Amino acid sequence: MTERPTRITDPGRSVPAGDSPGANDPALRPRRMDEYVGQDRVRENLRVYVKAAIGRGEALDHVLLSGPPGLGKTSMAYILAEELGVDVRTASGPTIERKGDLAAILNGLKPREVLFIDEIHRLPHAVEEVLYPAMEDYEIDLILGQGPGAQSIKLPIARFTLVGATTRSGMLSAPLRARFGIHATFDFYSPAELEKILQRSAEKLEITLTPEGRQELAKRSRGTPRIANRMLRRVRDFAQVEGDGTIDGHRAQVALDRLEIDADGLDAMDRKILHTIAVKFSGGPVGLDTIAHSIGESADTIEDTYEPYLIQQGFLHRTPRGRVVTPRGREQIVLKGIDDPQGRLV
Repeated sequence: MTERPTRITDPGRSVPAGDSPGANDPALRPRRMDEYVGQDRVRENLRVYVKAAIGRGEALDHVLLSGPPGLGKTSMAYILAEELGVDVRTASGPTIERKGDLAAILNGLKPREVLFIDEIHRLPHAVEEVLYPAMEDYEIDLILGQGPGAQSIKLPIARFTLVGATTRSGMLSAPLRARFGIHATFDFYSPAELEKILQRSAEKLEITLTPEGRQELAKRSRGTPRIANRMLRRVRDFAQVEGDGTIDGHRAQVALDRLEIDADGLDAMDRKILHTIAVKFSGGPVGLDTIAHSIGESADTIEDTYEPYLIQQGFLHRTPRGRVVTPRGREQIVLKGIDDPQGRLV
């Protein structure tokens, strides 16, 4: 493997595989496939694809990683580069605004190198078109000159691997989706898997975490490692200031109750969404934009961050006519003030 460059956060620049710009604590991220907990089907399939590509001396086929936020898509992208023995270049869909920006990144790639584009569904359509020939024929189209005298030339680029991550795969255009040879969908984690992740993170952070504390954190983590690690840090603060630093079951429960995270992992915004639909809109159906305006949150945040877990746990249904609170969702909220014409939360 080539010597790794210094970590840089500029789009398209190389960073060490196994790390990522902007991570809260990169040390908590798994760096090899054997360290990765959960997503067994995805992990084992990718392991086969990587070994096969190495055996043939080829670049790995382009990989699309989809699923809700916080499930390990970014970590997997860096692990793929690590397992392939190459560097990874990173970019984010919203930050690539012009065709020339992406063309410059692609032209600078080395053979078999990994280009990771997070939020790839947010690439502008005109920029996305640059990827089509790059992914399929490993060349980019350049326009020289303007007007009637303009000429189009094809510039060969190195055979690379594009790893795209998306929380909304339905927003990807059909031509872009079809050019990914490998599709991997990430699911929510089980409590047992989250306990393993929490134990490993506690060891790295030098936190004393009892089995009971680990169980309490895992069941309230919404099936999401990112949330589990974030809650571990916050409960550590309570344990350090108000206890002896040990996170046991009681300390975890008290701290998470103060953070307004209930036994099902629902936080204040989850309950506000359910309460708003149930009280203001008689349980639904109601459109996403209407919900967003009612609670003062963006529609994208609701759809990407809150809805997947609420739907997966059976608290909410998404229908063609809008969102509907389920009977289980009603059980999670106290419908006080239901006769209040303002639909205020109490």
